[in-house]
Amino acid sequence: MEPRDSTPGDTAADRLPFTRLLLVATGSVSASELPSWILWLRSTHPALEVQTVLTPSARRFVTPEALNLLTSRRTLVDSWPEEPVLRAPHVDLTAWAEAVVVYPATFSYTARLALGLADSPSLLTAQCTAAPVGVAPALPPGGAQSHAYRAHVDALSTRPNTVVAAPVPALSMTTGRMDSWAAAPLPDLLGAVAALHRRLAAGRPEPESAA
Repeated sequence: MEPRDSTPGDTAADRLPFTRLLLVATGSVSASELPSWILWLRSTHPALEVQTVLTPSARRFVTPEALNLLTSRRTLVDSWPEEPVLRAPHVDLTAWAEAVVVYPATFSYTARLALGLADSPSLLTAQCTAAPVGVAPALPPGGAQSHAYRAHVDALSTRPNTVVAAPVPALSMTTGRMDSWAAAPLPDLLGAVAALHRRLAAGRPEPESAA
């Protein structure tokens, strides 16, 4: 999925009601496109601060160094510190983020989030935050049709502060066919998260899932 051209103010996603975005990337090959998306964010939302977090498997596809330069912030690795720390990273992330997106979200990460697991700083942040959380799954062939995935999406859709962006058909690098599923375009996910943010701020009823 390639970042698309956009100019500030031309879509709903360009009028974000938040200025601090926590962006978690997991171990899908489409994480390699993250630098292009960060460049798009910087050009269309210059006031938006982006804190990136990479799971260990995401580091196979994108480097922290590249994201450091693009976000002007130190990219965090989604693992518990081995050395004693003065502050819990998930507490600071929860307090800082006005919105959270998981982009892309692997099958495994989506399942762990839906099951309420909190075995990494980003998962614990996503479980504890009151801010809107957007999830953009990226799935292998058959993933979108699996009973487990559909159950996880249904579970996430019951959460008042969570929205799941339906994945889009994509070319599988393994089968060579259009039977894989890529994360929805980031502007679409941001638009859904922005709408959810406004509904939560206004105290309106739970939104419908984007899945």
